[in-house]
Amino acid sequence: MIKEQLRRQRIETPSWAYGNSGTRFKVFAQRGVPRDPYEKIADAAQVHAFTGVAPTVALHIPWDKVDDYEDLARHAAELGVGIGAINSNVFQDDDYKLGSVTHPDPEVRAKALAHLLECVDIMDATGSDTLKLWFSDGTNYPGQDDVRERQDRLAEALAAVYERLGDEQRFLLEYKLFEPAFYMTDVPDWGTAYAHCLKLGPKAQVVVDTGHHAPGTNIEFIVAFLLREGKLGGFDFNSRFYADDDLMVGAADPFQLFRIMYEVIRGGGYTERTAFMLDQCHNIEPKIAGQIRSVMNVQEATAKALLVDREALAAAQRAGDVLGANAVLMDAYNTDVRPLLAELREEMGLEPDPMAAYAKSGYFETIAAERVGGDQAGWGA
Repeated sequence: MIKEQLRRQRIETPSWAYGNSGTRFKVFAQRGVPRDPYEKIADAAQVHAFTGVAPTVALHIPWDKVDDYEDLARHAAELGVGIGAINSNVFQDDDYKLGSVTHPDPEVRAKALAHLLECVDIMDATGSDTLKLWFSDGTNYPGQDDVRERQDRLAEALAAVYERLGDEQRFLLEYKLFEPAFYMTDVPDWGTAYAHCLKLGPKAQVVVDTGHHAPGTNIEFIVAFLLREGKLGGFDFNSRFYADDDLMVGAADPFQLFRIMYEVIRGGGYTERTAFMLDQCHNIEPKIAGQIRSVMNVQEATAKALLVDREALAAAQRAGDVLGANAVLMDAYNTDVRPLLAELREEMGLEPDPMAAYAKSGYFETIAAERVGGDQAGWGA
């Protein structure tokens, strides 16, 4: 039973995880980094080949802009993967210094909205059913702009995007407590995102980025609440220790990842309609190996969550047995599920240790030798 549930798990990797990345101070270049979206997808296909549960790759526009998106989708299919969510980018142009869809200048707002609608066109061309929206919009100082008017502008833009979506398409609204805006972010928390999505309808849902909260936030409560309301669209999985949020998922607090996955399973969110996406930048570790490790971390947390004896837990909760209920959770969390997952991979025709199998495959040595010349994919700092 548990193996069957793990066998159907789907974890989406992000195209930008395969390019060069870094902090605001420095980007560290690596050998073999993709030079275009086609090579990014080739690398993502390797993650799926060794894990068996990463069949889609998210695109980021304009980082992954191409002349023919249908051809890009065909390329992905030939490599055994598909195009996942389309991520918009309204935070890097100079015009967006004071915001994008919430900017005080209507011309800038119109430019930002046009880009969001372009992303829906790309969804149509690639077969993607999910648009992911994140806005860096906000202010740095009190009085810089009108707080309520910015929410009105945001609502207007979201409504226009919602209207453009097809019947089987949706958008996921992301939130972030701070950065790059330091006084006020226009979508700072799950409540703000939820309120906007609730007003729009079923094609608007919230995405929970696990690194975008204040320290000590009970993320699994947010997950449980959104699932109860039918508004949890998916995750951006990553980790952080202090303020940045692009480390490998489960690196900082694997117990938190387990608690989140338990609420997903308990709340009926372990389905294809919940997007389990990675949102990470591997600044110093190898790109493909970093993604493989992240996928494995999610698998392990999921396996442990599936092991929770829910009947025993419910009985302890009804009896008010505080220690007994906690023990049920801890018993599952403390179980070593690695042998189970290794056995499952062998049953799926895969090597039991994806990290070791990838290292022995020689793929990195091949791309390091072949990808010479051209411009490496990534972002500057």
